[in-house]
Amino acid sequence: MIRLPATSLYLQALGLVVATLIAVLVATTVVILNIPPPSPDIYTVNEVAQVIRTGKAAQPAEGRLLEIRHVDKPPLVTDPSNGGRRHVNFRAGLASVLKAPLENVVLTQDAPRIYGPPPRLAHRAAAELGAPEQTVLFGPFQAAVRQPGGEWLLVTPRHAILEPWQQRILLVLAAAAIAVTPVAWWFARQLAAPIAAFARAAERLGRDPDAPPLDVRGSSEVGAAVAAFNLMQERLRRYVTNRTTMVAAIAHDLRTPLTRLRFRIEAAPEELRAKLAADIDEMDEMISGTLAFVQDATRPVERTKLEVSSLVETVMDEAAETGANAAVERAERAVVDGDPIALKRLVTNLVDNALKFGSSARGRVFAEAGMAVLEVDDDGPGVPEGEIERAFEPFQRLEGSRSRETGGAGLGLAVVRAIARGHGGEVTLQNRAEGGLRARVTLPLALRSAPNRQPVPTPAAV
Repeated sequence: MIRLPATSLYLQALGLVVATLIAVLVATTVVILNIPPPSPDIYTVNEVAQVIRTGKAAQPAEGRLLEIRHVDKPPLVTDPSNGGRRHVNFRAGLASVLKAPLENVVLTQDAPRIYGPPPRLAHRAAAELGAPEQTVLFGPFQAAVRQPGGEWLLVTPRHAILEPWQQRILLVLAAAAIAVTPVAWWFARQLAAPIAAFARAAERLGRDPDAPPLDVRGSSEVGAAVAAFNLMQERLRRYVTNRTTMVAAIAHDLRTPLTRLRFRIEAAPEELRAKLAADIDEMDEMISGTLAFVQDATRPVERTKLEVSSLVETVMDEAAETGANAAVERAERAVVDGDPIALKRLVTNLVDNALKFGSSARGRVFAEAGMAVLEVDDDGPGVPEGEIERAFEPFQRLEGSRSRETGGAGLGLAVVRAIARGHGGEVTLQNRAEGGLRARVTLPLALRSAPNRQPVPTPAAV
């Protein structure tokens, strides 16, 4: 692929404008130099007189259609000889042929135009040119003859929006514009391609800080932006890695003092021992959840084509085998590119949440607007509208619907959102009108042309 030199974006845009203008000027010059000037429409006294006598429109041999109509007043004449000698002779010839007084014949012409040599005159004999009925007039005109009753008959050529020679010029210019368009399109595409690639990389970074560095060539401004982008990506990668490592280390180290606390509470009073044991169990569960989350975030994953409805049916069947009220109400075919382990974790968390806090789980899978949609409903108390977004925060358990007795470390929905966004999708919660909560996950459908295996962003990237 041919690339534009890495010059300033300003200079490249200026070059595109200048090159397009030069191409248009060259095309216009070629048109002017190669298209001959137009020949004028030619009208004879006899042709105009014939229209006046018959009162019907007629088509002269080398002119436009002559129209005739009745008017109350003749056209205004500021100078009777405004067309020169030929104009005066034509008016006199028309009066002579019609046998009408000269003052009853009015003739006006538009401003003269630039014409080529009239071809018709070259074939006329000198004797014919001298005859009154053969006197000719070039171009648009208005000829009015007064009738005995006082009204006027007005003869004019029919005007066209575009003259034939104008149509030819416009056609050639349109062809030149079509010829220049591919070049301008290619040039503009070369300018826009680095910016579009930069935008895609920025969007990808939001899902996967471990994506390879951006390699985009373009203008000097784009090059500077790419260098800054790659540096920012490397800093984000180090930040995510350090944060994940720190959380894992803290969670691991906390287990040692918790173990000591388990032994020490044995000497505590019975009524206090149960409460302390419950707190320690909860802390241990939070640590286990955190370590599991970190392991998922650091685990290398790959994408593969996955049928979502089959995955949901598998998770629901496993839950139903334990005696839970779990079922699939709708299972349409919806294939996505994703990590099977991560997506199973997503579905499992949704089903577990529905069973813990709503006593039932009903799943649906269908395709809508290019997205695979997964919905899980429960019959629980729902979540207050103002608290829905907080439900996705790590270690967040909402009062009422999320109590300590139900268990859980508060990472379920946080993991679901991380996995969904890592696959280019989203998750939302909605209180159902009939009661209960609906969790809705959307994931992009797999493209037929997409490769079977691609790296997948990890939850820690979100």
